[in-house]
Amino acid sequence: MAAPTDPGAPPPAEPAAASLEAATEATRSLHGLSAELTARLPQLLEAMRSVGTGLELHTTLDRICETAAELTDAKYAAIGVVAEDGNGLSDFVYSGVDEETARRIGRLPDGHKGLLGALIHDPVTVRLANLADDPRSCGFPANHPPMHTFLGLPIRVQGEIFGNLYLTEKHGGGEFNDDDLNMVRVLATEAGIAIGNARLYEAAKQRERWIDGSVAVTTALLSGGDADDALQVVAEQSRHLSDSAAGIVMLPAEEGGMEIVAVDSDGPSAALGVIVPSESEVISELLEGQAVFVDDAATDPRMLTGLAQDYGPSMMLPLQSGGRVLGTLVMTRARGERPFSEAERTLATQFASQAALALVSADAQRDRERLAVLEDRDRIARDLHDLVIQRLFATGMMLETAQRRSVVPEVQAGVGKAVDELDTTIQEIRTAIFALQQGPAEAPSGLRTKVLREINMAAVPLGFKPSHRFLGPVDTVVGELTGKHLIAALREALSNAFRHAEADRIDVVVDATVLLPDGRQGVRLTVADDGVGIKEGGRRSGLKNLQKRAESLGGASWHGAGLGGDGTTVVWQAPH
Repeated sequence: MAAPTDPGAPPPAEPAAASLEAATEATRSLHGLSAELTARLPQLLEAMRSVGTGLELHTTLDRICETAAELTDAKYAAIGVVAEDGNGLSDFVYSGVDEETARRIGRLPDGHKGLLGALIHDPVTVRLANLADDPRSCGFPANHPPMHTFLGLPIRVQGEIFGNLYLTEKHGGGEFNDDDLNMVRVLATEAGIAIGNARLYEAAKQRERWIDGSVAVTTALLSGGDADDALQVVAEQSRHLSDSAAGIVMLPAEEGGMEIVAVDSDGPSAALGVIVPSESEVISELLEGQAVFVDDAATDPRMLTGLAQDYGPSMMLPLQSGGRVLGTLVMTRARGERPFSEAERTLATQFASQAALALVSADAQRDRERLAVLEDRDRIARDLHDLVIQRLFATGMMLETAQRRSVVPEVQAGVGKAVDELDTTIQEIRTAIFALQQGPAEAPSGLRTKVLREINMAAVPLGFKPSHRFLGPVDTVVGELTGKHLIAALREALSNAFRHAEADRIDVVVDATVLLPDGRQGVRLTVADDGVGIKEGGRRSGLKNLQKRAESLGGASWHGAGLGGDGTTVVWQAPH
């Protein structure tokens, strides 16, 4: 179905000839009928006008129900929207039942049984004096209002069955007559046209939202900010656009399988950092570049982790580019929620492809930035070696010559002390040169060394090296998962300080002797600066990401005043 040229504009109505033909066919049976029906024609025309106004689909369905009930003097009206697979109802819109009654009744009809189910598979007009007399009827649930008289007929949109219109309980206790039937037929035809236009408009608006979401993701990934922050934006946008309970991003793990690196949901999630093993059939399909759609994640035998127990319909889409799988985007709804439509699946797949391209571009951009940093580090190391050390060495030789020529003991002692200080400075500069020339892959794997590496890497853009302090056996007591999240938290905090704080001093403390509020042993990371502090109204997704990381491990994260009362102090802690 073609979308309007301008997604924001109302879609074009059906061609005039087609609308006229449909209306003529529907009203052909009105000729020669009773004076009562003739008197009700103005009401019918007003009903047709009312149904044709507006473009929002659910509002249009509500209006059709209310208009049909008013037109036929029925107490209750409903529209059952047939599911895409033709098995059951995907939506049920009703009029005449108040909220309290609807709450007591509970679950809406699903169209899998009874008369409503029969009309899905055999969409014909049905008129009954008493619903209970029809052999296909299966009765009503508890607290349901009594219904006897019934009129049901299909609603077609562009020749295809969209759903069925149901009317019950004609006021006064009478039955629905031929006049009612003919008028509702005309209304159903006009309803089909209105629903078709509303669906076109809704599809155009939906595509527009997904395009806007793709732009937001691309901007976040290419902004040059923290990679974890950008992946969190991908999770947030995918959840919002797909109307899901959670949006999740997974990346390939070093030990195989996929690791959950970003989660967006209503509350704290224990999924962050979880690795789904490669033995999972779903992971195998995703790593091969195949999309996986699940009707109910909680009961699907392919789901190996306990994280799926709260979720129902799910889409798992590979983030791939050039035949290489970069990761996976997961969108999942709560149990009992409606399944994802074909249109939603198509739009989500296109969104995942765009996100994958943005990931590739962001990786390339980060590689260029990393290369520029390494080249700058090499230049600084060469300058330190070729210029600074040589000048310090020459200065030391000049001082040694002056020391030998001096006859004053105090001068000789002072010059000797200065020469010793120069020698110590030269050794420190050579150590710094070695650190600058050391590549990331050459660093040992201990947590202490990883922290120092992050501090040294941050020193280049900051223009100074943050101070650091370790308390307790950091390398031996902190587990691998907690250590990995701590390094990510340190990187986030240092990145925020560089980009926003305008600080001249940063202190980093890693304390592995902390006793958490629940009595467990833990590790605490504290990053304090003397910058400008957190601005009001500024983006705080980085701080939220720190909090989610900590909460996923059973810890916590918060921020407060910085060094000397200025700046910011970020605290992150979690169990060992």
